[in-house]
Amino acid sequence: MRKKRHPIGIRPARSGDQEELVQLVAEFRVTLTQLRGETRAPNLKAARRELAEYQSLDYPVFVAESDDSRIVGYLVCRVDRDVVWAESLFVLPEYRRQGVGSTLYSEAERLAQELGGDTPYNWVHPKNAKVVSFLQKRGYNVLNLIELRRARPGETMTQKTRVGEHEFDY
Repeated sequence: MRKKRHPIGIRPARSGDQEELVQLVAEFRVTLTQLRGETRAPNLKAARRELAEYQSLDYPVFVAESDDSRIVGYLVCRVDRDVVWAESLFVLPEYRRQGVGSTLYSEAERLAQELGGDTPYNWVHPKNAKVVSFLQKRGYNVLNLIELRRARPGETMTQKTRVGEHEFDY
């Protein structure tokens, strides 16, 4: 049986968190590519650029810190006036299903309410069943968004996904 570990807290990211956050952002992107059936090594350079972009745009970034001061998860929020988007949420696999993601996500909900909005909004990959289930348990439902685009040059769509009555190459 796996030993349960609990974060000692959720807090805004600090400048000293940079390297740990870069690693987590890289792991998050690897996880997303796996949803498309691809395998990719973590790209720390791209993760560093992504994190720098979040910071340059003043996106709130929250971290979950374990009892040994290790960052075990993060949440990035994009704020547009009173609308908060949960831009990315990631928790290390060994800390999942222990309330870490819920505690992080509560920061997005708190921020939305603090800014006068009702709820944070989410973009979720259609094959990301874990996040869909996570959000449904929190009372979220599909609103009205489907993102459509053409395949990029050289990109091969190897899977199918279904949205309502429509089937798409993915």
